[in-house]
Amino acid sequence: MPAEPRLEEAVSCIVGLGNPGPRYEATPHNIGFLVINELAQRHSIRVSKKESAAVTGSGYIGNKPVILVKPQTFMNNSGAAVGPVLNYRNLTNHDLIVVYDELDLPWTALRIKKNGSAAGHNGVKSIIAALKTDVFTRVRVGIRPDHPLDAVQYVLAPFERELRDDVDEMVSYTADAVESIVAEGANRAMAKFNRRARGIQKEEE
Repeated sequence: MPAEPRLEEAVSCIVGLGNPGPRYEATPHNIGFLVINELAQRHSIRVSKKESAAVTGSGYIGNKPVILVKPQTFMNNSGAAVGPVLNYRNLTNHDLIVVYDELDLPWTALRIKKNGSAAGHNGVKSIIAALKTDVFTRVRVGIRPDHPLDAVQYVLAPFERELRDDVDEMVSYTADAVESIVAEGANRAMAKFNRRARGIQKEEE
C-alpha cells in the first residue's frame, strides 16, 4: 500500500471529471475518470476513499505526493466535490490539475492550460464557481469526431468500437502529460505534450 503524503510536502490534487456509475464508464464525457484510473494503476494508488462527494486516493507519482480524485457528483456539479477535497487538505487552486474531455477540440488533440474560461464545459464552470477563480491547470482532451453529431447524445454514449484503440492511446498519452506536469510544471509539460489532432494543421485553442 502506498505511503500517505506527509502534510508538509506540496501535494498535487489531480481531478478527473466524469459521471459516476457503470452506465457512463466508457463514454467520451468520462475521459477524466479513465485517466485517473490509468494513473492509479501505474502508481499503485487505490482510489476508493469516500470523501465528501468524491472518491480519492493518496500516493506518489515519482517522488511527488498526489491526491487522485474522481467526483461522485454528476458532471454539472463537479465543484461541490472538488472544493471540499482542497479545503480539507489546505490546498489551493494552484495545487489543482483537472483532466476532462473537450468537445471544442478535435479527436486526439490535447491542450494543457493554466487558466481561462470554461469554454462551455459545465464541469469546469462548476469548479470555477466553487473556487471563485479560473486559475488552475487544465488538461483538455479533444473528443470531437470528424462527423456531424448531437453533442449531448455523443458525450454520454459508449465509444464506437473502432475508436477503442484511439481511446487507449489517448488515455495513456494524457496520463504521460499529467505525470510531466507533476514532475516538471505546467509550462514544460505544455511544450512537450500540447498537440494537434492527427492530420490537422490548425485548430481551435
